[in-house]
Amino acid sequence: MTTALETLNHDFSGDIIETGHPEYAALAGTVLATGTPAVILRPSSVGGVQSAVRHAAAAGLPLAVRGGGHSFSGFGTNDGGVVIDLSLLSGVEIVDGGWHVVRIGGGATWGQVATALAPHSLAISAGDTKQVGVGGLTLGGGLGWKVRKYGLALDALVRVEIVTADGRVVIADEDDNAELFWAVRGGGGNFGIVTAFEFAAHPTTGVFHGKIAFPGAEAATVVQGWVEYMRTAPEGLTASAVFANPFAGGPQAPVEIFVTFDGDSEDEANAALHPIRHLGTVTADDVTLKPYGEVFEDAQTPPPGVRFFTRNAFVERSGVDAAVRILTEVGSTPGAPFLTIRSIGGAMARVAEDATAFAHRRAELMIGTAVVGPAPVVQAGLPALDAIWDRLAPHTSGTYGNFNTTATDADLAAAYPTDTYKRLAAVKSQYDPANLFKGNYNVRPL
Repeated sequence: MTTALETLNHDFSGDIIETGHPEYAALAGTVLATGTPAVILRPSSVGGVQSAVRHAAAAGLPLAVRGGGHSFSGFGTNDGGVVIDLSLLSGVEIVDGGWHVVRIGGGATWGQVATALAPHSLAISAGDTKQVGVGGLTLGGGLGWKVRKYGLALDALVRVEIVTADGRVVIADEDDNAELFWAVRGGGGNFGIVTAFEFAAHPTTGVFHGKIAFPGAEAATVVQGWVEYMRTAPEGLTASAVFANPFAGGPQAPVEIFVTFDGDSEDEANAALHPIRHLGTVTADDVTLKPYGEVFEDAQTPPPGVRFFTRNAFVERSGVDAAVRILTEVGSTPGAPFLTIRSIGGAMARVAEDATAFAHRRAELMIGTAVVGPAPVVQAGLPALDAIWDRLAPHTSGTYGNFNTTATDADLAAAYPTDTYKRLAAVKSQYDPANLFKGNYNVRPL
């Protein structure tokens, strides 16, 4: 390893961080995972990324690529391998003002992007957390607070610059390397390291954002009524529901409907929110007009020893009533996990299912569960969690890899329908035949 690193020093631009380096302890793990990599490479240029990729391939060690470092699955680190940390490649630049095309470095976070675009009154629908990386979120999908009006983050992509497994820099868009461009939009980091994304941003004003809360005892009627309303709600309204919070009373915890109305018209916002405010007994309502960048929250770093176990699935129209009934029944039971429901559809659903590698376009909802606590507590809660998902299974399909703790073969099959997977595997075989980039929802080469 030492000899390889000495060779790397000759053509690598950036930081080489090994055990004993002052920054090693802070960079070895990620927000949700611990790790002990042999070396962390922090390139400061695209050429540095190329050198780092060639080094990782030659060393034959496990490779992890880190953008924001918020992967629930811990993909941004490893034990004994190489980590390529992209945090120095975080520039945000408007490259075509007429078309609002924005070039964003592969190591940027959504908080950085929102801050940079705010003076230009531009935005990209993506995520809900400032420190989450542009790369990981976009390559896996990109559900955000404007998804019903503008689609997924990957739907706004117009071009990527990517370093492939052989160290080449490839540009991919609808015209050049179109199959690779199809694959990166939902296929994750399987095909290389995206060093720059180009998005078509949209003009934006302030947005109305906040939560409307109801008593936990009204969960069944509130959640069902909210789900039904969202089918006809203006697409400028995106919303999600959180209930049965174990740290706020479990079954007695409030039902919180988080909303974003895209626009600064108070009358239009009130009209869109009126049906939600009349679903039950409102106990809190803090919806206010704010700059779009302020809807992004700061990520919370869990205390040492605390684990997250998350799981999710999509629900199409035919399964909605049954899935909602099961979730509200579960939420009324002591010991229930965190329960979340995201209302999607709208612009996301108007994209053809085979237009990108993200194939779950018909879904009306995305539902999720989370168990949080020390490892023994989480482990003890998994059988009950499995029982919940066994009940939900007939009414759900697919999964959103960005929000899952596990990445099993079953998870992979849920994320990628058979035809999608076959097409991804063919692209993988072309650009990464040795499967160098396997620290992800891994698509194997043919």
